[in-house]
Amino acid sequence: MARSRRKRIIINKDAGLPPGELVHVGEKKTPQAAMALIRYSEGSFLEQKITELPDLPPATKGCEISWIDITGLHDTDLLARVGEKYGIHPLVLEDICNTGQRAKVEDYGEYQYIVVKMVSWDEKSQEINVEQVSLVLFENALLSFQERPGDLFGSVRQRLQVGKGRIRKQGADYLTYSLLDAIVDGYFLLIEKIGDQVEVIETRLLTHPGVGTVEKIHELKHEMIFLRKAAWPLREVISSLERDERFMEGGTAVYMRDLYDHVIQVIDGVETIRDLLAGMLDIYLSSVSNRMNEIMKVLTIIATIFMPLTFLAGVYGMNFRYMPELGWKWSYPVVLLIMLGVAKWMVDFFRRKKWI
Repeated sequence: MARSRRKRIIINKDAGLPPGELVHVGEKKTPQAAMALIRYSEGSFLEQKITELPDLPPATKGCEISWIDITGLHDTDLLARVGEKYGIHPLVLEDICNTGQRAKVEDYGEYQYIVVKMVSWDEKSQEINVEQVSLVLFENALLSFQERPGDLFGSVRQRLQVGKGRIRKQGADYLTYSLLDAIVDGYFLLIEKIGDQVEVIETRLLTHPGVGTVEKIHELKHEMIFLRKAAWPLREVISSLERDERFMEGGTAVYMRDLYDHVIQVIDGVETIRDLLAGMLDIYLSSVSNRMNEIMKVLTIIATIFMPLTFLAGVYGMNFRYMPELGWKWSYPVVLLIMLGVAKWMVDFFRRKKWI
């Protein structure tokens, strides 16, 4: 059953702190923060781990594009030094540290701040992984901030390494599109996994409905509510980026428009599964009601058949001294035959009426 690793959603920092104070809000998902750098152009590619902050390249205009990937949001000291180096506003750093952010995009003049939810399916634990990803887009560089190691960007890194497609020929805006496209693809894969589970539950619901099935339906409904909250704001983010003429070049804007269509498909998929789950609850309630009606019908038929038999047994069970039948030799078997005859006639009558 799909279960999200995020047990609760935290949306506020510690009360009383001034704006821009860096406080990590969320789970610590990596023991140590790490930085990775990818620098590329149409004819060059360099990938390396960064241990010292001065080794990070500037975000100024140049012939190469820089992608700095930072993993581990709990290291607020590192985030503060990175923010100081690249001139990132303290409020942006505060939002990066707060993992309960709603997907959004904000323009800060020299750069754009983008935050989205990245979801993936863990085959080993059969759970949904939820992670906040923050992107800071400069004219010639992209900074990405992730909660834990491991992401959906493996295909993007591979395309950069081998120089496949348009990515090495484009700027940081196209790299941003590629990362967002990988995140949206993760939504498609997750919806497909949940759709498979819905089919299994629906089959079980029609054959062997039970309390356990209802619990699984409710779990899936909670997951779909979370996905809906993550996907709907993502539509606004992609739409805003598509209309941005300063950071998004004309060629990239076309791809953003296509990505917007993909997000709409994700939202449609989420809504479809939500409707299916709501219908499955109705099916379960109808199945339980029909089963109860069948049980009550059987019990009613049994009680109805035994009513005249109980009457006869009650009459001849009174043991009055002057009952004429008490002295007959064949009274007992005659009464039993009458009871059997009445029961058979009633069963035949119920069958002709198609009540049984």
